[in-house]
Amino acid sequence: MQTNRTNRASKGDVLFLAAVLVLAAYGVICVWSASCYNAEVQYGDSMYFFRKQLVGFLLGAAAMIGISFLPYEKLRRIGIPALIISLVLLALVFVPGLGKSNYGATRWIGFGSFTIQPSEIAKLGFVIFTAGYFVKDPARMRTFKGCLPVLGAGLAICVLIMLEPNMSVTMCVGAIMIGMLFLGGISKKAIAVICFPVLLAVPVLIMAEPYRLQRLSAFMDPWASPKDEGYQLIQSLYGLSNGGAFGVGLFNSRQKYRFLPFAESDFILSVIAEETGFFGVLALFVLIGFIVWRGFRIARRCGNVYGFLLAGGITLAFAVQSALNALVVSGCIPPTGLPLPLVSAGNTSLIVTMTGMGIVYGVSRHTRS
Repeated sequence: MQTNRTNRASKGDVLFLAAVLVLAAYGVICVWSASCYNAEVQYGDSMYFFRKQLVGFLLGAAAMIGISFLPYEKLRRIGIPALIISLVLLALVFVPGLGKSNYGATRWIGFGSFTIQPSEIAKLGFVIFTAGYFVKDPARMRTFKGCLPVLGAGLAICVLIMLEPNMSVTMCVGAIMIGMLFLGGISKKAIAVICFPVLLAVPVLIMAEPYRLQRLSAFMDPWASPKDEGYQLIQSLYGLSNGGAFGVGLFNSRQKYRFLPFAESDFILSVIAEETGFFGVLALFVLIGFIVWRGFRIARRCGNVYGFLLAGGITLAFAVQSALNALVVSGCIPPTGLPLPLVSAGNTSLIVTMTGMGIVYGVSRHTRS
């Protein structure tokens, strides 16, 4: 009987694994649909983004399955190296010749035609570092002083990302930092002390850059500048409304014909809504919600503080980014550049996210009944 229970446990949460793979595979199809026209115009190859996303999916799936066989406790040894590598990669963005700029932001490191986005790696590196730091002495989690190294690491990552500049990912990392502290058991009073200056810093950061003020103004009234800052949000709302209940059909979006900027990446949800309608988007977020639920379920059931923080932190990062992307696309918060994880075009995001999900699945595989 014990052997049977162990065998069942060794398979892990297969439903979680299947849901992640289904969502990522669906993302490949969505990228193909959203990018075919833009790829043809820009690169003379309608399959350009599709092929890149398919390669990212295959590499991500391999990384996901491969890392799930590694006992997750071994990741405790790489907490500090993961943080250092994340900070170094973020700093390399600013090295002339290595950093690649696009639309006024330097967010990538390029080696010929190969590019990576360090901020995506930094999110996972921060979670691994924080989980390892707290588990060495769980009593640290309940004192403000004990949380200072985590706050310092999170703020260092946020500052480097902000300098790129990338306000959206900065907000995402900040939310992950606070979420990790909450999962770690920090007191509500300490959370309030941390959140108060963070909330005060948001308007200061917005006012520090003119383009952020313009985006905020466009968010408040996009029709005041329909051809400038308000254009992207207006086109996104057109896509959302045009889909109706059941959509216009897969591959039949109108907004992808270069009306909607970043249709295959940050605003792919708008194209999905136009093609599959309200019920298609509802099904998409039911799947995302299922992944989040199973991820937190894996964390809760693992019976190990490190596994709980690791699986919980990775799941939290996925949930936060998914929610922020949906809020941006629907016009609930000011427009920012943030991909929908596992769905939007971008190999770094896809591979890193699937690797993180592989760690979560690995926690379930190495949890015994």
